[in-house]
Parts: sequence; C-alpha cells; structure tokens
Amino acid sequence: MLPLLRSRRFAQRCPPKSKQLLTSYFSTTSTTDNRHGSKPSQPSPPPIQVLLTESAGRGVFATRNIESGELIHTARPMISHPSLSSIDRVCYFCLKNTPKGSDFEAQKVLFCSEECREQAKGFYEVEKEADWSAFVAHCRIRALKYPFLAKRLACMIISGIASVNSLDILQPALLSPQMISQMEEELGLLTSALEASGMTSKQLKFLTIEWYSGVLARIRINAFRIELAGGCSYEDLLASAALSVESEAAVGNAVYILPSFYNHDCDPNTHIVWVENVDARLKALRDIEAGEELRICYIDASMDRDARQNILSNGFGFECRCPRCLLND
Repeated sequence: MLPLLRSRRFAQRCPPKSKQLLTSYFSTTSTTDNRHGSKPSQPSPPPIQVLLTESAGRGVFATRNIESGELIHTARPMISHPSLSSIDRVCYFCLKNTPKGSDFEAQKVLFCSEECREQAKGFYEVEKEADWSAFVAHCRIRALKYPFLAKRLACMIISGIASVNSLDILQPALLSPQMISQMEEELGLLTSALEASGMTSKQLKFLTIEWYSGVLARIRINAFRIELAGGCSYEDLLASAALSVESEAAVGNAVYILPSFYNHDCDPNTHIVWVENVDARLKALRDIEAGEELRICYIDASMDRDARQNILSNGFGFECRCPRCLLND
C-alpha cells in the first residue's frame, strides 16, 4: 500500500444503518509527557471504532470529531521485514536507518539498539541457525517480497511468540491454482532451510501449503510498503513520503492489524506515515466528523481514474466507487 501523493476534498459518510459494532482493535497513544518525572496518566484510547459497513466489510469510524493534522493513533506491526535492497542499512527489527559498524550488529544484519536486538530474539534465534541462501535467491530472481514476511512469521511461530492463526482475522486475497502451485516451491525452500537447521518435524508440522498460501493470501492485500519520512512538520512528512514513492525507496514491508481495517478512498481523509521506524502513525488529512468513516489511499492518488481502477482491481480485487471515481476524476 502506497502513501498518498495528492488529495482533493471529497467527504464520505456511511449511513448509520450500515454500521454494526464488530470489535475494537485499538492501539493506544499516550498524551502524557512524563519526561520530568510527573506521574503518568492512563493512555487515552484512540477516537475510533471498528464497524461493519454495507459494502466494504469492516471499516474504521470516528467516535468524536477529529481535527485536521491530528494524530489519530499509532500501530506496531504484527510482522515486518526489510527489503533486500535495504537489509544492510536498516534495523532488522524496526527498519530504522542504521549505519554499518553499529555496536548492535549481529552477523549479517543490523540492529539499531539493544532493545531491538532483544525484541528480535524471538524470531532471530530461529532464523540465524538456517541457511537462507536458496530461499533468498529464489525470491530475488522472481522479485518476490512477501515470502520474507511469511518466513519471519514461521520463525515467530516456531519460537512461540506468535500463533499459527495470527493473521486469520485479516481479509485474504483470492488465489488462483497457478499461484498456489508457484507457492509450493517457496514453501519447499522455506521448510528445507528450517529442517537443515535442526528443526524437528513436530516443530514444522504447521508448514503446509494450506497454511502458507493462506498467510500469503492475507499478506498480499494487507501488507504496507514502508517508506521512512523525515522533516519536522506534517507537510514535510507528506512531501518526503511523496518523494519516496517516486523513487521506489521502500525500506521494507509490514502487516498491521488495525490499519488493515481501513478501507480505501481515492480522496482519503486519513494518511498513514512512518517517521523513523516501522511504527505507523495515522493522521487526519482534514477535519473528520464523529460517525464518519476513516479511509486511506492504497495507491498513488495522483494517477488518473483508469489507472487507479486497474491497479485496485488487479492488485486488491475490487472496483473503487468512491465519489472521486464516480465523478470520473
């Protein structure tokens, strides 16, 4: 999913009858500054709720008025992985830009801090024992990026920090028999690498084509491409994000739970941005009223209608009927 480049101001509402409470998958954002030793208050929940819509499945709705530029919530990824082109310059855990020669460097990967190295132990202790050269070569030749997320999830499951059904709550993409057949080779390379590292058949029992294809089906339409933005102001962040899209400067990919519930609009009212690391920040692009659905743009919103429709149909499996597309803008 790509960040927004340009936006216009169409407001979209969801009629009250279309909403049913589903559940709350909230990240909390503390509004308390405790740098001077004051007693911290409880983090305030974000002003949103996840509801069912009439035509777009689940959606995220405002529970109060939200001002333009307001930080709505933050979110940490369920899984993330650096891109092959950035693996030697970003933290292997949080994707923060990290110079070589870091005090926390481990073998062929980098960690930006002791905290990240500790948090990565859950999957890295499993991962570092395997020879991934055949798996990496297969993905590099075919320009595949999502199998690396599946690999990391598999290592997390083996280490006990994630469950086999961790991504089941997310909407899957439709996969053709040919696509599933192609995934069998990837799964074989993944399984072989783990077996050669000493993993037992019991530990790898979950690695079936049903599990692997199901995970990739969810990753395909729920993964975000991470582009780190710099600058002090919100306008600087948007400008940097736009430049990173144009230069294809992604540092990795990640899957989140709550941000994956945001539906698409070619003229969104909400923007997702990454500042220093893989932690996502959701901000309002304009004033949002209580009860209004919060939507992000999955693609480059500066493209013409036909190009947007083609990418959304082929890449995400739906025809966009947002006000902008209906007006042929």
